[in-house]
Amino acid sequence: MRRRTPICVLSDAASPEVSGGHAVDRFVEIGSFTKVVTGTALTRMAAAGVLSLDDPVERWLPAVPGTGITLLHLARHTSGLPRLPPGVARRDPYAAFDRAAVHRLLSRLDTLATRPPGQEEEYSNLGYAFLGEALTVAAGAGYEEVVTEYVLRPLDVAEVTASPDPDRLLAAPGLFGGPRRPWTMRGAILPAGGLWATPRAAADLLVRLAVERRLGDPAPSWQTAGPLHWHNGATRDASLFAGAMDDGRWVLIHRLNGAPEETDRAGIEVLKRSRPAS
Repeated sequence: MRRRTPICVLSDAASPEVSGGHAVDRFVEIGSFTKVVTGTALTRMAAAGVLSLDDPVERWLPAVPGTGITLLHLARHTSGLPRLPPGVARRDPYAAFDRAAVHRLLSRLDTLATRPPGQEEEYSNLGYAFLGEALTVAAGAGYEEVVTEYVLRPLDVAEVTASPDPDRLLAAPGLFGGPRRPWTMRGAILPAGGLWATPRAAADLLVRLAVERRLGDPAPSWQTAGPLHWHNGATRDASLFAGAMDDGRWVLIHRLNGAPEETDRAGIEVLKRSRPAS
């Protein structure tokens, strides 16, 4: 027996398409698409003079000095840090990863890094946990307050949160129809992948950041492939692909259950089939 796979597709080329019980106005996990919000907050704070992209980590956090790791390295995944915090569990991997755990790791930042910063890219959720912590210290505010002030409010996007109303939350269906319990992502991992959004709000973020560029050039958190700016996101039971072409084409696909790689492929296929925006 296979679990049902609700799907939501939004794009410049057609009206929203939903199936399997998905909805454009229910809150879903967006996984690592959260990094786009975090990275945009970083560049906006730098533009406002709150911090500098080239600030070393120890400028804002109690990290071992002299590693050479900067905030920009964290945002670009070139810090040399591993993908995951050490010792994560399998069932609910980030449940115990709190602020205290972050500060314990910062005290051994020099031994956590597997290579000198700036040499090559290695995707790092741990790096974004450190980056989010640095942003909150620099701003003197919590993570959600930071991204609301510097990203969401300027973009006029409201349906993004770490704690959605349970009545509007859409969890993945289990084998027998009941909702599956999502991972715990409200702790220190929040800036790396813990936000929830409605698909329409996630699409608004994509369009306003990567197509209309209302807040300037796309942040270094975006992935690029030629004329494509994109980012995906995956938790245990949800996956998202968001991509925008330089010619104005864009797509956002969110699926509950199913393989994240299939979500990515579906997004690319939509972009290939669509015509350039006029």
